[in-house]
Amino acid sequence: MADLFNIGLSGLKASQTQLSVTGQNITNINTPGYTRQTALQSARDPSFTGSGYIGNGTSIVDVQRIHNQFLTNQVRSSTSMHSAVTAFQSQIEELNGLLSGTATGINPAMQSYFDALQTAVEDPASLPARQLFLAEADGLAGKFNTVHERLTSQNGFLAQQMGTVTDQVTRLASNIAAYNNSIATAAAQGAQPNDLLDARDEAIRELSQYVGVTVVPQDDNTVNLFVGTGQPLVVGNDASALVISPGRADPNRVEVRLRSGNSEQDVTSLVSGGELGGMLRYRGELDNALNSVGRLALAFVSETNQQLAQGLDLNGQAGAGLFAEINTIEQMEQRSVAIGEGTSGSLRISIDDTARLTTSDYEVSYSSSTEFTVRRLSDGKLVEPTAGTSPAQYDGFSIQTGNTPAQGDRFLLMPTRSGAASVDVQMKNPQDLAFAAPVAVSADLNNRGTGVVSLELQRGQALDVNDLKAGLPVVLERTATGYSLLDRNGNPVTQGGVEVTFAADTKKANVQVGGYNFALQLSGQPSTGDRYEVSFNSGTSDNRNALQLSSLQTDAVMGKSEINPKGFSLADGYGTLIQHVGTQTAQARAESEASGAVLKQAVNNRDSVSAVNLDEEAANLIKFEQYYNASAQVIQVARSMFDTLISSMR
Repeated sequence: MADLFNIGLSGLKASQTQLSVTGQNITNINTPGYTRQTALQSARDPSFTGSGYIGNGTSIVDVQRIHNQFLTNQVRSSTSMHSAVTAFQSQIEELNGLLSGTATGINPAMQSYFDALQTAVEDPASLPARQLFLAEADGLAGKFNTVHERLTSQNGFLAQQMGTVTDQVTRLASNIAAYNNSIATAAAQGAQPNDLLDARDEAIRELSQYVGVTVVPQDDNTVNLFVGTGQPLVVGNDASALVISPGRADPNRVEVRLRSGNSEQDVTSLVSGGELGGMLRYRGELDNALNSVGRLALAFVSETNQQLAQGLDLNGQAGAGLFAEINTIEQMEQRSVAIGEGTSGSLRISIDDTARLTTSDYEVSYSSSTEFTVRRLSDGKLVEPTAGTSPAQYDGFSIQTGNTPAQGDRFLLMPTRSGAASVDVQMKNPQDLAFAAPVAVSADLNNRGTGVVSLELQRGQALDVNDLKAGLPVVLERTATGYSLLDRNGNPVTQGGVEVTFAADTKKANVQVGGYNFALQLSGQPSTGDRYEVSFNSGTSDNRNALQLSSLQTDAVMGKSEINPKGFSLADGYGTLIQHVGTQTAQARAESEASGAVLKQAVNNRDSVSAVNLDEEAANLIKFEQYYNASAQVIQVARSMFDTLISSMR
């Protein structure tokens, strides 16, 4: 009876444990990260009797969680990937809306600007038309400024978000290190602390939402976590901190640093996955957008000012720039930032040829006070000076020294980053708009041939009215062998001691007078002795320089390089940016949908193994309740037998 009693008692205890485990599963069905548990039951060792081995009941040998490490890893990696894509998508959607929107984008304002210019071209002497053009120019300048401000504010907001994310990473890393310590202590007792293991796995999964991590299990049941390419975030019960700090080169562009004790390591370029990885990916797109809009602004302002400087205003004076200068001392200094501490020198970056500017940043490294290299960061290539430029130009800009650099000094160059911020209309009087060309060509009334000469304006240096007047008029005369260029006294014009002549089949003759460049287009059949006079223009209704200005809308004035010598127009430059951002946005949407489906499938796969099933647990409750009652009945039988035995001995 004693054996029967103990057998029943063991069953009672085992069923009670099974009921407790089942209840634990049911009550934690909504606990994040909870893994279904099961009690493992085993028969006790039997006792030998003359009739053979008789069992001694049962016992619970372990309570295990139903867990598949591979499926857990799948959920973790899918979470990291989906969070990265989602974070990138939310940001790129805003950028796409800003650049392509009819109310926020630059294209509508630029179209209005050229529409107003076309109105002025049709009536160049009209002050209302000129005033409208100035107003649209001011509106376009404001649009450039607003877009730059919005992009810059996004950069600041991104830095705040990155700070919030790194705080969460540091908090979770500390929690995981604490779980490691508790798990190692508990596991030393010989059993797995299931709830602690669940809590740690959930903390790691949550951590994966913020940053991609590599998990390495250890023999003592702890795990080590690494970010980037193997930088330790958690080792045993020691946790490092992930922090942000102002960039060494650009204080407005924060760096992600791994802080362990008194040492820090820059891991910005190494971090991937999670919200932080998505934000860093977006920041690259944001930098490209800032540089692209800045390059567009610099090219637009420079080309506009250059063209207006070659015309005459309503008062017959040389044209002035519509927009503020792009190479003020302040602007040139803003384009260069010293990298690291202890840099003794300073640089000024002058924009010399906007047609050759890129959207890349650059790094300058000094090997001595006079020798340096320029590396383009977009492709990592060293940039050689453009042939024939003095001072030496690198992709459209030149480098001037402020304070003399020393050996080892390094600088980050951002030639186009702030270009859109400085667009400002400096012209206030509509009469100052130089819409007229400074020269005009007319045929001599005594010409006998059918030749026609028209004047084509060319972009070049600023106009000096006095020098031009001193050199005019000039006469293009048809000779028996070709054309000769004569001065006001009828003498041949010379350049470098050589008479300026053109062949008989010349269709376009390039001429420079007083530093002003223009071309004479020749057509028809002129007769020998026919003359065409180029004189100073005083016509207020002349619109030829305004026409030349309007051609900026379609002329290839930016993006020229050895690979693409033709370049592209302002509209194409902005259109390329919009297309790129739009493509990235569409790709992000597709990636978000795909990664979301992968994550959902990974969670379903894990839950099919590890999640609590209420129907199953309800069935277990009934089964283990019956088990409990049956075990109690065994004890009752043993007790009844014992009572019978005692009664028979009285």
